[in-house]
Amino acid sequence: MVHGSLCDYRFWSAQIPVLADRCRVLAPSLRHCFPEHWSGEGDGFSTERHVADLAELIERQGEPMHVLGHSRGGNIALRLAAQRPDLVRSLLLADPGGDFAPELFAQAGVPVPAAAHERNRFRLEALRLIRDGQAEAGLQLFVDTVSGAGIWQRSSARFRHMALDNAFTLAGQVEDRPSPVVAEELAAIRCPVLLLGGERSPPPFPAVLRMLEHHLLDAWRKVLPGVSHGMNVQRPALFNRLVGEFLDAL
Repeated sequence: MVHGSLCDYRFWSAQIPVLADRCRVLAPSLRHCFPEHWSGEGDGFSTERHVADLAELIERQGEPMHVLGHSRGGNIALRLAAQRPDLVRSLLLADPGGDFAPELFAQAGVPVPAAAHERNRFRLEALRLIRDGQAEAGLQLFVDTVSGAGIWQRSSARFRHMALDNAFTLAGQVEDRPSPVVAEELAAIRCPVLLLGGERSPPPFPAVLRMLEHHLLDAWRKVLPGVSHGMNVQRPALFNRLVGEFLDAL
């Protein structure tokens, strides 16, 4: 289970006990995320490094695994499946983020989202606020831009505390500029794929899901009604049921 931005293993607290009843569950914190308290200085926080870390973790288990990723973690999970299909039994992507080649959207008949350099300008302002000692204001800007206006204020104290613990990982995200995912990478993914989205998830997530549904050979797309980007937190019972039904059908 691969968490997204400003999160760590605690993001999956509503999933771990339920899924652990049916299979062995690994919910790592990505490099430089809590329980490490990273200052944002130095390297190691990158898409490439995180993909490599996950590959090593699965290799140590001695068998391929089902891989569930949310947001940025969904992009990392997808890249892992493309680079190391031998390690991934199935792929479950909840509002996967990241950058994709524009032609992938055109080929799928989906409007191309705004370019990454335009879409991600808010990250720089959020990081400036965090570094200026206004961490909560910076996190509110980030979360409300990614998940929808007002989400930060409606989030639980547990979620806000987790985001504060990981605030400086935003420095790593700002510096991380992986190449966009291209058609050849999507074609390398041969495992079954579950695509999960929130009915109220803001752009570019709905477009990404429709594009991936078009390009991936063995993909199902499900939309959770009445929720936004943090679907596994807002509707945990439904999220867990959809994940369980997908795994049962394999």
